[in-house]
Amino acid sequence: MAKRYVLVGMEQIAPQLWWWTAHHPDWKREVSSYALVDDGALVLFDPLVPRDDPDAFWDALDGDVAHHGPPAILITVYWHTRSSREILERYDGATLWAHEPALRGMAKRVPYTNTYNGGDVLPGRIEAITMHHMDEAAFWLPQHRALVVGDSVIGDDGRANLCPRSWLRKKESVEEQRASVERALARRPERLLLTHGGPMDSAALEL
Repeated sequence: MAKRYVLVGMEQIAPQLWWWTAHHPDWKREVSSYALVDDGALVLFDPLVPRDDPDAFWDALDGDVAHHGPPAILITVYWHTRSSREILERYDGATLWAHEPALRGMAKRVPYTNTYNGGDVLPGRIEAITMHHMDEAAFWLPQHRALVVGDSVIGDDGRANLCPRSWLRKKESVEEQRASVERALARRPERLLLTHGGPMDSAALEL
């Protein structure tokens, strides 16, 4: 499995946990996606197919689906659906799990198959955590002591911070945003898996 992923630029960052980046056509930057195999499930987080070599990516994922079964897709923020529709259409039995507070926004972008709320346990023994910003969900991976975060925390040059105030909606506040991040950090992660910034030590986060 790891050898196939290396061919398409994926990096194994822990046993059965992978990270890759791809250029987002709308964001005009590199963004991060993750894959986990645990408890008999193949889980993809905010997946984006790399456009520089999509055939190699699909060949790799085809092999992993043949071995582990159809993927479960978890989305942090409803506009991070990225390549989810293509994955759902390609693999029979693939699922997309939508955070219930974000169903309206999600349904405009991609069909979802399952819903969840904060505190629910999802495929791969992953715990969903409700965040403050944009009905976001973070994902706690207890087996890796890692926290997947979408827009609430962003990383750059080895540091992580709350997203800019300008990203917040009118009804949102920096104070509540910080409080929701602190609640997620109460699980004491060792590693942050950021969709904007990549994986980094949790000590890099500056609140």
